[in-house]
Amino acid sequence: MRSLPAQLLLFAIILGGFLAIISAFVISVNLLGDPSSQLTVFLILKIVIALFALLTMVTIFGISLVWLERKELGHLQGRVGPTRVGPLGLLQVVADGIKLVTKEDVAPDKSSKILFNVAPLLVFVPSFVVWITIPLSPGLVVRSLDLGLFFFIAISVLSIVGLVLAGWSSNSKYAILGGFRSAAQLVSYEIPIIMAVIVVVMMTDSMNFLAVVDAQAKVPYIVIQPLAFLVFLIAGLAEVGRTPFDIYFAESEVVGGPFVEYSGAHWAIFFLAEYVNTFVIAALGALLFLGGWNWPFSDLPMILALLVFVAKTYFLASIIFWIRATYPRLRIDQLMSFGWKVLIPLAFASIFATAVQIFYGWPVWTLTVMSLVLIAIPAIIQIRFQRKGTLAIARRYAERAVQVNAVQRIKEPSNDS
Repeated sequence: MRSLPAQLLLFAIILGGFLAIISAFVISVNLLGDPSSQLTVFLILKIVIALFALLTMVTIFGISLVWLERKELGHLQGRVGPTRVGPLGLLQVVADGIKLVTKEDVAPDKSSKILFNVAPLLVFVPSFVVWITIPLSPGLVVRSLDLGLFFFIAISVLSIVGLVLAGWSSNSKYAILGGFRSAAQLVSYEIPIIMAVIVVVMMTDSMNFLAVVDAQAKVPYIVIQPLAFLVFLIAGLAEVGRTPFDIYFAESEVVGGPFVEYSGAHWAIFFLAEYVNTFVIAALGALLFLGGWNWPFSDLPMILALLVFVAKTYFLASIIFWIRATYPRLRIDQLMSFGWKVLIPLAFASIFATAVQIFYGWPVWTLTVMSLVLIAIPAIIQIRFQRKGTLAIARRYAERAVQVNAVQRIKEPSNDS
């Protein structure tokens, strides 16, 4: 057991590493220059350095979530997580990465080699490109686009193509089944995510991330729109394939899904993309519903604002990992029914309630009341329905147990004789 000063020193080292990555992000922003700059060899070199810095930052954020998840799941399950490789097990993720990169990278003989090798990039690249418009603080954004939210939605859906191609190009029945499942799941749950974003756009009257965060300077939207936040969080879990929505690559059902034929570095790209996408969903949730870098008591300087935003992002990521440790995996029919019969109608209801409040000019607190009511109604219906089914099953088992006991009592005298 390490002493408290040693643990504080380790966390200071971790914090220093993140600040170094953010410094690289600042350098990349400055190196990209003006969009109208004349194309030269020197400009191309600066762009390459900037993109490499961005890629490094995104990769570090992704692998940090791997370590955080393993430690959090370990503590939630009565374990301690990785501890042996490096201080607090920080180098365990690095060791796993080296293992994956050095493993033999094989492909099926009859697979489409070009598509098979390109598919992992099609899954990872969208999660990297969206960082062009996601701000880390008011002054830390590559390009503040007026249609930033539209750009995010348009780019993020491209990962579906990579998953489908990964399954189809593998020439494997299990991989194709996983690819079809991934397409059905991601297309279905993209709808409620877009609707939750529309709710925020309606309230802010802007698609610019900076404008959305500025509108939450006093009250974050999670207080005003708890229903939209829940819809966004649940649909975001399904979009990144986190438990309980990890259907298309569930090992117990489709033996790894569209990734079943991948190994080595190619599989590591899929694995990294999942955690990078998890960080993106957490960051987007912090921007849209938790006020981003806003602090309710005063305006913060850039470094403190950045730390507030990162803390909110990792808080949402911890909730995502907590859900994984709590809920079992759904069946594919349960997943699709929940998306189309519950989540999408609730998203429509959230949009309708927001439209009514804006049209009639009602106080903002009425949105909170309507959202809580819309959350409570399906929750009560589900509890009563589930309780009714559970009681019926328990009654059936109890009657069967009584019958078995009666039969055993009848047979006991004959056995004694």
